[in-house]
Amino acid sequence: MTARMQKMEGEKGAADHPETRDTYKIAYIIHFLLGAGNLLPWNAFITAIDYFGYLYPTKHIEKVFSVAYMSSSVLVLLIVVSWGGWSKHLSYRLRMNMGFCIFVLSLMVAPLIDWSSSGSGPEGRSNVAYGVTVASVVVCGIADGLIGGSLIGAAGKLPKQYMQAVFAGTASSGVLISILRIITKASLPQNPQRLRTSAHFYFIVSAIILLCCALSSNLLYKLPVMEQHYKLAPDDSLFPKPKFRAVARKIRWPAFGVLMIYIVTLSIFPGFIAEDLSSKLLKDWYPVLLITIYNVADFTGKSLTAIYVLKSIKKATWGCILRLVFYPLFAACLNGPKWLKTEVPVAILTFMLGVTNGYLTSVLMILAPMAVSVSEAELSAIAMVVFLGIGLVGGSVIGWFWII
Repeated sequence: MTARMQKMEGEKGAADHPETRDTYKIAYIIHFLLGAGNLLPWNAFITAIDYFGYLYPTKHIEKVFSVAYMSSSVLVLLIVVSWGGWSKHLSYRLRMNMGFCIFVLSLMVAPLIDWSSSGSGPEGRSNVAYGVTVASVVVCGIADGLIGGSLIGAAGKLPKQYMQAVFAGTASSGVLISILRIITKASLPQNPQRLRTSAHFYFIVSAIILLCCALSSNLLYKLPVMEQHYKLAPDDSLFPKPKFRAVARKIRWPAFGVLMIYIVTLSIFPGFIAEDLSSKLLKDWYPVLLITIYNVADFTGKSLTAIYVLKSIKKATWGCILRLVFYPLFAACLNGPKWLKTEVPVAILTFMLGVTNGYLTSVLMILAPMAVSVSEAELSAIAMVVFLGIGLVGGSVIGWFWII
């Protein structure tokens, strides 16, 4: 059955059923919240650079966290794609609950280790403690792959506003975490003990937010509007089972575009921005504020698709390729003229990196499922997440070249 015929069937089904309204936009808000929860642990780890930098001053925290988190996340996504019957053996509800529980446990590892070794300074912390912390980041990445694949795949079969909500939510998590870190850091005197106390509170609040996300995911499928969407969705058993390679070939340009987006972004953010740039004026506030600027810009970019979505996949893909210009620009901030090394040019470039990342990602993730048949929409969304993940891993590895 062609995509046109399937669309006609969907329109016919919609005509036979009265439309159920998303009362008070609850379904949209929950998708937004789940998107925020999906990336909240990652943002929690990288935004606490001042805390982890104090605990492990000789380690390249941001670069190590990037590779550890992204590699495990992509590995899970690849397993999901290769194991075609995963959705039958593990329900959407079970996958989301498992993922959020793992998130909460992983986030509490760092403060628990710190509490157990209270009284010892950075020099007294063993490599074992550091290894356990990195392992918690790996486990967190596994949960990210489980939740991300489930959430994006499910949103790919729904009207486009829910995909937009998910990606606006992922961006909002960075803003939320940045604000939380600034508040907890600024609320206590700047000394080692208070730094640790503020970070512990920061991780506890993050865990509470994730528990709220878990509760919301259980509420979502009970909403009348979601039940209506599920009823109108085509029965997958009526169509040939789509093949990953065939679907990936159909969306090769948006897939390539999202791959390029995250190779560029992750090779600069957060590792280069947090570790290689410095400010005598702002000191350890500098990486926290730069990460906040990026997160606000990313949120702005992803929110813009609620106003206007670029209709051309070709133009969006070229926009992704043009982002390669950020390499020489950020290199100039490190080794170029003195005025380029100051806080304002770096902040402007960081904002541009974030806003282009957010907008182009959201555009491509919206357009890709619309470019295939209804029965292939979920797999196309998952394929986009896989290529996005490969870009994340590639970018986090390339980020190490800044220190070579």
